[in-house]
Amino acid sequence: MKKVGIMGGTFNPIHVGHLMLAENAYACENLDEIWFIPSADPPHKKEENVLNYEFRSQMTELAVRNIPYFVKYDFEAQRKAYSYTAETLRLLQQLYPDNEFYFIMGADSLFQIETWYEPASVMARAVLLVAVRDHYSTQEMKKQISYLTEKYDARIHLMNMPEIDISSRMIRNRVKNRETIRFFVPEVVREYILSHHLYEGE
Repeated sequence: MKKVGIMGGTFNPIHVGHLMLAENAYACENLDEIWFIPSADPPHKKEENVLNYEFRSQMTELAVRNIPYFVKYDFEAQRKAYSYTAETLRLLQQLYPDNEFYFIMGADSLFQIETWYEPASVMARAVLLVAVRDHYSTQEMKKQISYLTEKYDARIHLMNMPEIDISSRMIRNRVKNRETIRFFVPEVVREYILSHHLYEGE
């Protein structure tokens, strides 16, 4: 059985925080691969100006192409519906029944997961691999994990990693303000953003 980590996201743009989170997951759980799945039509970003899928997909491809166990997967590209995690995991299980999936998330998502579309389905179809962040106490995390485990029979694993104070919104704002984004994103992604004049007019 192949152990596959799922990194879903808008990736608008992908940045080093995403890559560090994926690398930690790979090492902590001895995963075989990490699949980066850019969201085609993310429901929680309806009010934001999300960049065209092809741009986001290309940047993700550039960011992961030299890491043999990182894979950019265009699973969402042909879908016509919102990119709900529950639906993505359901379809992935149908396509790859022999894989065990680990859904990688930040600590914030662990406390918000019950607001997601079909949270019970998400927790039934994947192990939740959660990055522990400094602003949540161990007691808070353990209480939430105990609650979700009891209510949903969730499988939740924690991984320690340092706080990475980088966000896609920050990067977009820095581009708009003509500030450097070197080292915030992989160099190939930085060059792609600049050469295509992305985010300059936001």
